[in-house]
Amino acid sequence: MKLLIDGQLRSSEEAVISVYDHGFLYGMGLFETFRTYGGKPWLVERHARRLAEGCRMLGFAYAPDADRMAESSARLLEANGWEDAYIRWSVSAGEGAVGLPAEDYRQPREIVYAKPLAPDEPSTRAGKTLRLLRLRRSGPEGEVRLKSFHYMNNILAKRELAAGGAAPGTEGLFLDANGYVSEGLVSNVFWLRDGVLYSPSPEAGPLAGITAGFVRELARTRGIRCEEGLFGWEHLLGADEIFLTNSIQEIVPVAALEAEDGSAAKRWAEAGKLTRHLMNDYRQAAERGTLR
Repeated sequence: MKLLIDGQLRSSEEAVISVYDHGFLYGMGLFETFRTYGGKPWLVERHARRLAEGCRMLGFAYAPDADRMAESSARLLEANGWEDAYIRWSVSAGEGAVGLPAEDYRQPREIVYAKPLAPDEPSTRAGKTLRLLRLRRSGPEGEVRLKSFHYMNNILAKRELAAGGAAPGTEGLFLDANGYVSEGLVSNVFWLRDGVLYSPSPEAGPLAGITAGFVRELARTRGIRCEEGLFGWEHLLGADEIFLTNSIQEIVPVAALEAEDGSAAKRWAEAGKLTRHLMNDYRQAAERGTLR
């Protein structure tokens, strides 16, 4: 498999960074994940803007460029012989002394990974089980949650699901320290209740998802009111339909809610009407590729 390090094409076997890189030593790194449709990355300008803001906040001397991100994605597709792929665009702090620095990082490293995508059509997409986690969502490291290299909280939650006998593919649902719905293990969560589309407030600590933001735009286009707030688990139990979003899986309906012990809390026989509409709207927009 081929990847890019600082713009240079490398095989996965020869791609290396320093053991003194602060991305390795202290988790100082950011990444964006997006996918291509017809060889073109989707919403790449929005991903570039979020990455640029994160780099500014962490003091990385790095300015992402959407055009170069698109060109690099095309290079990786060609090098690996794929028509479309999942792209992970990572920026690590770069090499530094052992110890916590007060100064900015002047030479960050850029690593771009690609992974082939399995065929997927919204019309045949199966629903997921969403299980409430005992482990609470860790708070953001700074003022807002960044898409950073810090994933211990997520990995421990994944192990909780496995230890609890969760079925393969089950998504975990984090509550924040105050007991409010925050986000999924690898997703943002939405639910429709009495005609209003709800999602957690930034105050509950979810990542400001690129796909989540676009889905709100699609919902408003359909005349659906979107509301963010602080909601408990019981608010989801009263939902008419629930779905999850991320940049790779797009929109995934929730077919069942499970409590922390794995007991069934609520089930749906099929994806809700709005969920299906949004799934189709999203895929059509991505395949048209009119937005970057």
